[in-house]
Amino acid sequence: MRFSEVIFLMKSFVKSYKMLCFVIVSLFLLAFCSTGYAQVYPEVRLKDIGRIEGVRSNQLVGMGLVIGLQGTGDKGDLVLAMLGNLVENFGISIDRKDLKSKNTAVVTVTCELPPFVRNGDRIDVTVSSAGDAKSLEGGVLLQTPLKAANGAVYAVAQGPITIGGFSAGGAGSSVSKNFSTTGRIPGGAIVERETNWEIDNAGKIRFFLSKPDFTTADRVARAINKNYGYAIAQAKDAGCVEITVPPQYRGKLTPFIASLESVKVTPDSVAKVVINERTGTIVIGGDVKIAEVAVAHGNLTVTIKGSKAVSQPEPFSFGETAITNQAEVAAEEEPGSMTVMKTSATVDDVVRSLNALGATPRDIITILQAIDQAGALQGELVIM
Repeated sequence: MRFSEVIFLMKSFVKSYKMLCFVIVSLFLLAFCSTGYAQVYPEVRLKDIGRIEGVRSNQLVGMGLVIGLQGTGDKGDLVLAMLGNLVENFGISIDRKDLKSKNTAVVTVTCELPPFVRNGDRIDVTVSSAGDAKSLEGGVLLQTPLKAANGAVYAVAQGPITIGGFSAGGAGSSVSKNFSTTGRIPGGAIVERETNWEIDNAGKIRFFLSKPDFTTADRVARAINKNYGYAIAQAKDAGCVEITVPPQYRGKLTPFIASLESVKVTPDSVAKVVINERTGTIVIGGDVKIAEVAVAHGNLTVTIKGSKAVSQPEPFSFGETAITNQAEVAAEEEPGSMTVMKTSATVDDVVRSLNALGATPRDIITILQAIDQAGALQGELVIM
């Protein structure tokens, strides 16, 4: 082989090597960009985006009496009637006209019964005045049954109240901190009845999404089927995925649900722009796009100045000298700017385009509303 042919082959190899490196780098950048775009919504666990049917809290409520107040109790007839019933339940006869209520208040007691609590467990309760009591400071809640919507008693509350505030007054003045008519009793209720959780006879459980979405429900079903190797999940609608318990997990729901909750999925949602006009807060979702639109932005300043002038009557007119108020109105408009926002693929492009105008958050609110009215905002505009 001639020396010139060797040189030619070496040059061809170098060119091919450079081309190969270029292709590899291009593929790497493409993969990186694709990954960055896909991570608008990160992968999350199923337990973070929904719940299993039946695994939920239950609201409890009751009405009772708080005693031991320092003259800040109720003055109505309801507290007297409840005091009378309480005394009579202990077998004591008394003329209800002799009852005094300034140290007693009628309250409502509320709490949430968590799932899987057992008899004897303690839960926190909230106590709120139901009458005209001025303060619950220093009060003690008497035994109060807490009922669910079905009328059954699930817990009983009792104990001293913590209000985290105070209220005092006298000689025509008063001072207060926080709300003294609402308080809490940490661990103040004892659970008396448990709630049961069972699956249906077909061995199926249902997973409910916290934010229903057809795409997310389909992705959840696909992720579950991929994790277990065969089709056990099916999206029934935008908010429900029905799952058949595999045979090897029958009778062992706890390890199955534990493994199910750890399955990761990429959720989806509707592109939204949320605006709070009271605080000037703007939250733009990552999927929001804006069609090509031109936006003009400028500030108009109107200045009104007041001054006084002397009004002098004409000679021999028998008029009187008077002082009059005059106003000078001036309008000044700063040079406006016009920008063209191209069709944006990410929220970063939207924000960068608006910031190019030097707009404040409140200006951006007005701009976004105008863009939405023009039909260029490809998403839902939510105004709070």
